[in-house]
Amino acid sequence: MTSEPRPPDPVPEGPEQGQVVELPAASRVADVAIDELEMIYAFIYSRVGNRADAEDLTQQVAMKAIPRLRQGAPASAVRGYLFATARSVLGGFWSTRLGLSESELHDDLAMAMPQAGYSEESVERVRRILQQLSDNYRRVLELRFLHGYSLKEVAIEMRSTVGAVKVMQLRALRAAAKVRLDG
Repeated sequence: MTSEPRPPDPVPEGPEQGQVVELPAASRVADVAIDELEMIYAFIYSRVGNRADAEDLTQQVAMKAIPRLRQGAPASAVRGYLFATARSVLGGFWSTRLGLSESELHDDLAMAMPQAGYSEESVERVRRILQQLSDNYRRVLELRFLHGYSLKEVAIEMRSTVGAVKVMQLRALRAAAKVRLDG
């Protein structure tokens, strides 16, 4: 069985040299997003301090966000979505770099506040608010904000889970905000 050789497939005709090729028009939201990427790069660079990492992370933001943008979205919504995506990408980056979960990373950054001297009045106000809270609420707030424990450390101390401590902390803060000191 011998088969005859087939002629080569025809070469598709393309534009002549020097001709302008029309590409599909990019959407308006994609144009807005591309214009905003310079600000996203500056935002990321200010947080990582390394040009190569900032470029890679900006590219990740573009790859994640641009395909998901809604047609007809206002420029402010596009910008907001890009920055939200950038924060998410940065969280993943630092989580990987430091070997921590993103929630632990956020907790550690939030607790890294400079220690300042407190007035007698503010110390007394905190003491009076804490006195009016239930024991569990008082304990979680003391551990988190007065002793600087992470959520994980509070969970261990209170023999609970991180999720339960998060919920308890939120409820304790809401209860503390409702405490009336004028009476």
